[in-house]
Amino acid sequence: MELPEKFLSGYDSSTTEPRIISLWHESDLSNPDTCIEKGYTSATAEPFCIVLPPPNITGKLHLGHTLMVAIEDAIVRYQRMQGKKTLWIPGTDHAAIATQSVFEKKHFKETGKSRHDYSREEYFSMIQSFALDNQDYIKDQLKSLGGSLDWSREAFTLDVEREIAVRTAFTKMFEAGLIYRKDRVINWDPKGQTTVSDDEVEHEETKGILYTFTYSKDFPIAISTTRPETKVGDTAVAVHPNDDRYKEYVGKTFNIDNFAGVPLTIQIIADENVDPTFGTGALGVTPAHSSIDWEMSVQHNLPLKQVINEYAKMTEDAGILSGLKARDAREKAAAWIREQNLMQKEEEVSINLSIAQRTGGIIEPLPKLQWFIDVNKKFTFEKSTIPGIESGSDTTLKEILLSSVNAEGITIIPERYEKVYQHWTQNLRDWCISRQILYGHRIPVWYRNDEIYSGVEEPEGNDWVQDSDTLDTWFSSGLWSFSTLGWPKQTDDLSTFHSNSLIETGDDILFFWISRMIMMSGFLLGEIPFKKVYLHGLVKDEKGRKMSKSLGNGIDPMDIIEKYGTDSLRMALIVAVGPGSTQNISDNKIKAYKHFGNKIWNITRFVLQNLPDDYSYNQFEEKVLSDNDIARIKRLDEVIIDV
Repeated sequence: MELPEKFLSGYDSSTTEPRIISLWHESDLSNPDTCIEKGYTSATAEPFCIVLPPPNITGKLHLGHTLMVAIEDAIVRYQRMQGKKTLWIPGTDHAAIATQSVFEKKHFKETGKSRHDYSREEYFSMIQSFALDNQDYIKDQLKSLGGSLDWSREAFTLDVEREIAVRTAFTKMFEAGLIYRKDRVINWDPKGQTTVSDDEVEHEETKGILYTFTYSKDFPIAISTTRPETKVGDTAVAVHPNDDRYKEYVGKTFNIDNFAGVPLTIQIIADENVDPTFGTGALGVTPAHSSIDWEMSVQHNLPLKQVINEYAKMTEDAGILSGLKARDAREKAAAWIREQNLMQKEEEVSINLSIAQRTGGIIEPLPKLQWFIDVNKKFTFEKSTIPGIESGSDTTLKEILLSSVNAEGITIIPERYEKVYQHWTQNLRDWCISRQILYGHRIPVWYRNDEIYSGVEEPEGNDWVQDSDTLDTWFSSGLWSFSTLGWPKQTDDLSTFHSNSLIETGDDILFFWISRMIMMSGFLLGEIPFKKVYLHGLVKDEKGRKMSKSLGNGIDPMDIIEKYGTDSLRMALIVAVGPGSTQNISDNKIKAYKHFGNKIWNITRFVLQNLPDDYSYNQFEEKVLSDNDIARIKRLDEVIIDV
């Protein structure tokens, strides 16, 4: 048989893959509606739905995204080949803090101007334009990776449809009393100038000094701390109720005339949260600069005294430390303690430094008026299909999270993550959802004198003032499993494809994203958002190191595709890699699958070259098959089903 021209030479991924990808897009077979119209599936077929975890629009896709696309595309194509009504929805995430941070650095470098040189509307518009340019590039990358996504249903966490969904969700939760505004100690990022949630704080192990000292020579209890600069803000000393060393002092109050230039009033309290084996077993309580200490202050009615500001500098109330950066104030405080002969011991210890994930800023716990979601407040669940929670019963968001993940509801693959998820949920605190940045969904709350209004539509009248904060990005992406299907409208897509069949994502965002979707879907729809969670692990370099800019070991998927082809990269990432497994990727592994692809190509050439000259692609009909042929094909079908 005479070979078609495209088979005359060896396999060339740079021409073959774009041609096949183009054929897929032209066919529109990623759209389940088209598959029904063309008779490839039935309108009554079993539905199968995945939503793509939306990549951040801050830059290029990395190998983790490539692995995600490879796994999900394999799953989706398999389900589509089984004749299911299959939908894979693409989209991107506005990633508010990260996007604004990247834009600000770029814009300041180019113009020397900051956000303060523009109106809110002007600055938002500039960031949005920057973000949408990145979005186009990411879409091109996703297409180059060969994902059979339905681009007719593309979504963006900051588009008009998602804005309506976000406002609707906020309003419903606000009206149910689950969203509240309160002064609390939160995680403050001095670099990004915003709050961040507990899950957006990373912990970096470093060396520090544990200082043991007393506030004054006549103070009867020594305390231990790694942050002596905060002690000018202490209002109590806490000891364990069963610690016999300090029982005689519990309930007493001591006045210290001068601690680093600051007068202190210290109450001695008993609290079971104190670890009697740490340091001296006595904890200096600084309610304004520690979440744990703040909770103690609420329980014991202690005053708050803020001595560090939003720029991580000591305030005017910090005595001799005033005006210093908090880190510089540490040594000055320690020096003063030594000079007064109050220091008892200094020892080097390992400490966990809290770092803001998006900006790298060192977290300062600060008291701020913020918006929170109450995970423990009871509400009446009008409609529920969640296992263990009946319609009309009283429940909490935490109970929804705990009840949803089990054999009857959501299963997590690998199974070991279910215990991790349950432990995290049981220790979950209220979620701080307000951010002090301009880019993102602005909180849909308006104020007028003593009135407060929350709604999807703005209130009538010019004298209403909208809250200046924006919502945590995870609030909008928490609606992803159903906002992408048209919610809050009751669309055909929503009734057909929710709950989603599966969510596939990296194991590092189990708590950031998966838990938020379970919470939001449970409260707003009374349903689980998906039936299965499939987690993939990290992709590291060939030496087992995490890829980073500082190490210079990052791999750009587009460079690999240009060199070896998409299929080679996808094969290298998924073959012999189990769910949740960390893998090391190397140039040699990718090259090996390029050779594998070439072998498949040459096998095809061999078959085509050995067909008779009069062979027709269309003659493969049952009437020309022998009984042996039919029996072999039947056996092949059985093997395919088994596989």
